[in-house]
Amino acid sequence: MTDQQLIDTIRIVPDYPLEGIQFFDVTTLFKKADAFNEVIDRICAIYKDKGITKVAGIESRGFIAGAAVAARLGAGFVPVRKPGKLPARAVSESYSKEYGTDTIEIHADAIDPDDVVLIHDDILATGGTASAAVRLVKGFGPKAVYANFIIDIVDVPRSAPIPEDVEVTALLSLSER
Repeated sequence: MTDQQLIDTIRIVPDYPLEGIQFFDVTTLFKKADAFNEVIDRICAIYKDKGITKVAGIESRGFIAGAAVAARLGAGFVPVRKPGKLPARAVSESYSKEYGTDTIEIHADAIDPDDVVLIHDDILATGGTASAAVRLVKGFGPKAVYANFIIDIVDVPRSAPIPEDVEVTALLSLSER
């Protein structure tokens, strides 16, 4: 499957969640078995030799591909959730995003110093959520942290860049305009 074929499966929703924002909806990609499998295959190909022991999927679309990648890589899955969604003690990190502020949490016992963690989400835009997830995961002191996205929206200014010591990959680079 080509990049363009994957792109063609993505629904674009104008003015969501706020006017002026073009939302790339990957749920239409997920519902097509061949496209979904292609995404999982591509992510696993990138990380198969990196020693990934945990995949941290960011709520909520990051759960979908993140859990599938974790299963295929033989790694554990760590949900990165919105506040109040985790049942046990959690650690949190707040951040700014293009249309407000938010907080994410991970269980306090989710990651060990021997772990190699892949953070996964569907979209990289301003970098706020991703940077917060990196700070949160790095707080556990794992051996290494990687970050992966299905789509990098390349023309959105990064208000919160991901640290340079974290290798970042995206399967598709798209423009919001």
